[in-house]
Amino acid sequence: MTTVTTVKARDQFADVVNRAAFGKERVVLTRRGKGLAAVVPIEDIEILEKLEDRIDLEDARRALRESGRKGTVSWEKIKRDLGL
Repeated sequence: MTTVTTVKARDQFADVVNRAAFGKERVVLTRRGKGLAAVVPIEDIEILEKLEDRIDLEDARRALRESGRKGTVSWEKIKRDLGL
């Protein structure tokens, strides 16, 4: 993974974007030696989104199983308990 300072990235913005878009390179932007953000190929973001969706689906299924075992609490009771 390549690192580039934010100053250099600003000065060479098109190059940094092209390295990610066409070279499929991940470019970490740094400031004072610390990573701040990254410019990555769109395919990386698409994979990350799919992974997050899968995790969300697994969490939802787990919650449904738990509600089947433990039951649920009504919204009215939750509001009442919170004083709303």
